[in-house]
Amino acid sequence: MTNVLELKTINELLKYNFFIPSYQRGYRWSENEIIDLLNDISEFKPREVENSNDKTWYCLQPIVVKKINNNLFEVIDGQQRLTSIYLILFRLNQFSAEEHRETLFELEYETRKESSTFLKELANLNDDNLEYQNIDFHYIFQAYKAIKQWFADKGNSFNRYEFLSNFQYNTKVIWYENLEEDSISIFTRINIGKIPLTNSELIKALFLNSSNFEDRNKEKVKLRQLEIATEWDFIEQSLQRNRFWYFLNGKEKSVNRIEFIFDLMNDEDDKNDKYSIFRFFNKKFLNKTKSTIDNNWQEIKQRFQRFSEWYEERDLYHKIGYLVCINHKTIKELYNKSIDFTKSEFRDYLDILIKDSVKNIDLENLQYDDKENVKKILLLYNILTLLKSKVDNSYFPFDLFKNGKWDIEHIASIKDPNNMPDKNRELWLSEASTFIDTAFKGGSELKTETTKFTDFRDDDKFRLLYEDVISHFNNDFIEEDTNHISNLTLLDSETNRSYKNAVFPIKRKTIIDRDKLGVFIPICTKNVFLKYFSEYPPKISFWTQEDRENYEKDLFNVLEDYLKK
Repeated sequence: MTNVLELKTINELLKYNFFIPSYQRGYRWSENEIIDLLNDISEFKPREVENSNDKTWYCLQPIVVKKINNNLFEVIDGQQRLTSIYLILFRLNQFSAEEHRETLFELEYETRKESSTFLKELANLNDDNLEYQNIDFHYIFQAYKAIKQWFADKGNSFNRYEFLSNFQYNTKVIWYENLEEDSISIFTRINIGKIPLTNSELIKALFLNSSNFEDRNKEKVKLRQLEIATEWDFIEQSLQRNRFWYFLNGKEKSVNRIEFIFDLMNDEDDKNDKYSIFRFFNKKFLNKTKSTIDNNWQEIKQRFQRFSEWYEERDLYHKIGYLVCINHKTIKELYNKSIDFTKSEFRDYLDILIKDSVKNIDLENLQYDDKENVKKILLLYNILTLLKSKVDNSYFPFDLFKNGKWDIEHIASIKDPNNMPDKNRELWLSEASTFIDTAFKGGSELKTETTKFTDFRDDDKFRLLYEDVISHFNNDFIEEDTNHISNLTLLDSETNRSYKNAVFPIKRKTIIDRDKLGVFIPICTKNVFLKYFSEYPPKISFWTQEDRENYEKDLFNVLEDYLKK
């Protein structure tokens, strides 16, 4: 047996009765919640759906039930909504003469044996009815009073019949009838959040709902259901791999990641409607045929297969990943374009987009203050450096990059008094002193001075010594260039802030230590601090002007094809 999923109007609920078991908590909707629902219904205006005989409808969250007998259902989830629906219908009934009133559905709480009677007598109750003073009845009665007051405040000019029609026929619930699991099990799983009734869970029920299969052969239906369920699980498990997921996406969004593909297919996305994706697919299933199931499932698989191809092909992975990462294009836009292109045309298109993303950047004059463009250039530089290698088959980890916080780091320390260490001056000076090169001009005297210095509270004296130490390690570096792109690199915030404004050899040691621990250090940042751009033998403790110029040359060479006007 397969669970039943369908949309029901409020009017369709009238033919059922409901039993609310003891494992559910009692009614707890506040007056504000019930007023919000009334306002939403009142303000909702159904409109015609293009190319269809349908109208739009207001959607309430799912009601999960299990059938007890012909018209009696155990409520597994949604009893708060059902009780509120009853209270609104009950109040609307009071506006009609008794002989013209609707027969409402019955609600019975297992923990409150007199609940059915209590709900039928609401119109005759007041706060002095002591026999009804338990906590559940108190909340129900307060909600009912709020409903009465809401209608009273609307006055005689309010069209109650229009409201009633809107509520009964243009408001729908997502009806999820469980036929497989025991009630307590599914209630527990829903309410601890392991299997929330998300759009993806509801859409899955559409695909596996037996009533959507026209085939009378039960074995064939079961086989097709098993096939879809297996492929569904494979897609979900693939998207659960973070490297794949964050190549396609930004931050974490959903428990069930397959919902991302459904979201891409939804042309009627309504950000204010939690179930807009389900609504979109539900319309597709109005025509319940095998071809409806097969065509829609094939469309989902086509998207997944295209994304898998991009992920597996290293060049596409990096270029698409970059464009998505900087928000220059969405996966949806790229997919829609790829449909119209051959593979080679699509590759050319990606290169055009990358050029477009950096077209207004003047690399020769790019400075630290233009952080957005600096970060974009350094990200692209790291990605293209990886791609340039004909031997290395490594992938840029977009998952680590997107989940991290990144700073733009000065390679040679800047001689800015505002960056002068204030709390740990003694430690800063002691670490820097260890790497002072006594063979370098003035190095021996500076080593002696740093070793003997004790006036750490004297700001002026420490500032002078601080600037001398920075100048020593910056060697022949032209100080006017400290904020230029050729002295900047990407570094995770934790590493950057762990060494404050440290001198080059301390930065180098910290980065090597963190790299050993498995911290992600972008390849170009590693190349800088491991002295890949230095002539042999390298001056390990210094970031020289020659290093800077070699680094700048590599940066321009790698980015050259994308920066050409």
